[in-house]
Amino acid sequence: MTYRLLALNIDGTLIGSNEKISKQTKEAIEYVKKKGVYVTLVTSRPHLSAKRLAKSLKIDNYLVTNNGAFVANDAEDPLYVKRIDVNKTLQLVEVLEQYDCHIRVLHESFSIGNKVRQKNQLIAKMTIGVGDPLFYPVTFVDSVYDRLLQEAIAPPKVQVQFFDEEEQKSALNQVKEMIKGVNAVSIQNGKVEFVAEGVSKLHGLQKVGQELGISLQEMVAVGLEEDDIPMISQVGLGVAMGNASEEVKKAADWITRSNHQNGVSYMIREVFRKQLRVQVE
Repeated sequence: MTYRLLALNIDGTLIGSNEKISKQTKEAIEYVKKKGVYVTLVTSRPHLSAKRLAKSLKIDNYLVTNNGAFVANDAEDPLYVKRIDVNKTLQLVEVLEQYDCHIRVLHESFSIGNKVRQKNQLIAKMTIGVGDPLFYPVTFVDSVYDRLLQEAIAPPKVQVQFFDEEEQKSALNQVKEMIKGVNAVSIQNGKVEFVAEGVSKLHGLQKVGQELGISLQEMVAVGLEEDDIPMISQVGLGVAMGNASEEVKKAADWITRSNHQNGVSYMIREVFRKQLRVQVE
């Protein structure tokens, strides 16, 4: 099999806790690009954050962002976008504001969050998770619901940080009962990400493949998060990072080293070294 596309997750895959990409990883990505392989990023991050990182890797391609809800090279001209509609966004935020949590409504070019007073650093960590605020501005307000009444937004994603496990369970149950067409795609360490029904990283990657004429069987996908599982299990070669959970590893065809051991670089050399340059039809 000749692989024509390489899809890479960002957090915990390309980068580690220091938010940096190693020299070995950059060289490996350049190596596979010279073989004619299309390289894309598939991430829960917003488009602007992923685009900035792609630029540092000299990747000027379609990016699958916001858990698959927003697929674009240029944010002004997306290949595919599926938003949570205005009314459902209002309903979702109205429910969430009943709980002790930090809400972030993520548009592709900015976000709106509620002000929360917490002694710990959970909010700071969450801010880091969506990228440099200089490139992805955040406006903090007393009530996200009130702001949305003034300025209607249909975002690709709504992100929430809960501070209490019982409150999180209660909120998720209430959302599930009251709001149809919205799914929680990622739940970990109190952080929950909501997207429109039907959104997934796999679906976003399929949109890129359809545009380029590349089948899933001609793709290699690398990840470590639970929402990477459908993508990893459906492509030609699904790769789990060494630091992935056991569930993700079971779904993969191949397990590489961890992100701190340059797992992406190791995988690229092992998988692509014998592959001839892809011939463009």
